[in-house]
Amino acid sequence: MAIVFKCKMCGGDLEIHAEASVGTCQYCATQQTLPRLDDDRRINLYDRANHFRRNNEYDKAMALYESILNEERTDAEAYWSLVLCKYGVEYVEDPATHKRIPTCNRTQYASILADEDYKQALAYADGHQRSLYEEEARAIDIIQKGILDVSNKEAPFDIFICYKETDNNGRRTPDSVLAQDMYHQLTNEGFKVFFSRITLEDKIGAAYEPYIFAALQSARVMVVLGTKLEHFNAVWVKNEWSRYLALIKGGAEKILIPAYRDIDAYDLPDEFSHLQAQDMGKLGFMQDLVRGVNKMLRPVAPTTPAMPIGQTGGGSTPGGSQLLDRAGIFLEDGDFDSASDYYNRALDIEPRNAEAYLGKLLAALEIRNEEDLPKHSKRLDEYGDFQRALRFSGSKLKSRLEEYISCNASLINNDSIYQKASRIMNNGKSKQDFADAAELFLSISQYKDSDELARYCESKRELKGVDVLYADEEFMAKARKIRKLYGKYCYVNTMQCEAKRRGIEIYEEDIV
Repeated sequence: MAIVFKCKMCGGDLEIHAEASVGTCQYCATQQTLPRLDDDRRINLYDRANHFRRNNEYDKAMALYESILNEERTDAEAYWSLVLCKYGVEYVEDPATHKRIPTCNRTQYASILADEDYKQALAYADGHQRSLYEEEARAIDIIQKGILDVSNKEAPFDIFICYKETDNNGRRTPDSVLAQDMYHQLTNEGFKVFFSRITLEDKIGAAYEPYIFAALQSARVMVVLGTKLEHFNAVWVKNEWSRYLALIKGGAEKILIPAYRDIDAYDLPDEFSHLQAQDMGKLGFMQDLVRGVNKMLRPVAPTTPAMPIGQTGGGSTPGGSQLLDRAGIFLEDGDFDSASDYYNRALDIEPRNAEAYLGKLLAALEIRNEEDLPKHSKRLDEYGDFQRALRFSGSKLKSRLEEYISCNASLINNDSIYQKASRIMNNGKSKQDFADAAELFLSISQYKDSDELARYCESKRELKGVDVLYADEEFMAKARKIRKLYGKYCYVNTMQCEAKRRGIEIYEEDIV
């Protein structure tokens, strides 16, 4: 049976057979992987999700792909679509060849090849799908590395101003004018400010993503300003502030300040509800903003106690290497607050010292030995200090940090699979549930007690209805008597009634 599905590249109608896993669009001529389309509701879900993704509304698309996976967790295309959203992949037409080629609008430090959803897509894909996924992933990985190479050469920013530059008619918005005034005032205060209208004006013809990514990673303050609610939720504006919030959620030491005018603060996006928004129409707004940013970026240094009269210093002010040595001793002793303070002092002297950023992260995570860093329960490349350590590191340290990322990602991946398998096992109600859990545990063999739990799930899969019911001996004696006197039909009916009474659903094939 042929069904009509929207091309995930161009949005044109794609006529395919229900059992097909790969198809070619007649409009853009792109060969592409296909989802499992077994009913109209599923087709509509995919069409809506792909519509949002093609329009760069990645968060909305991800929510729909997640709902698809909640119904069918073995759908390879849903996992792959989540990967495309995570990395902000957009397929644009090459004017020379008219082929659709990927671009990345949500760069990450982690390679797409190490992404858990990508691995799940490969695990559940058939042969045709898998080869296309691998080909696209390699292309995206090359693009990612190119973006990171450019962004790593960019000087760090203090502040990122996020706003909508033009309206639907291509005219400059009031937000842009306000943002430019803010840019000049903050720049006059000595801050390095990312303001796309000026910062990117010499990047005409170049992809903006490397520069936006670098600024998002380095800026410790983001100001999101707007004069209309729809401006806050504009696709590219939201793309920037949602990525910044994700960095904060991952542990980065950053702050986001919503600033509004001519609208009600209660109408701001729900994601800002826990933040202190600022009214730009309020008298003294700019002075308050500058003071707040100064407190965040230029904390008052502790004063040095005056030396008693008659005494002279025994040496010069300690340099960066001495401060790092002191910080390392504090770290080994478990005095994390003092260690953090000394790493910050070292950074005041040398703002691009990768070892200081790494030590600062260790202190924040309360880890005494660097070797224990990969064992941390969260992804290292989501921490701002780790990103800066990687960014400013030499080849030797960079190699070490990349190894940490790889080991950390592997452990987190194993833990994610372990948790997922445990949930399926603990909530298992059917043989298939226990079979799925056993397969997941076996995929991370030797991690914790996965092998033991896999054997347990296999034994649960073999259980019959009697075992599932945990029936008492008296009931079983009656059940066996019913079977002997009245046959299997009455026996099965009795078992199912008892199962229902106990809140368990079983089927005839489960009962022997």
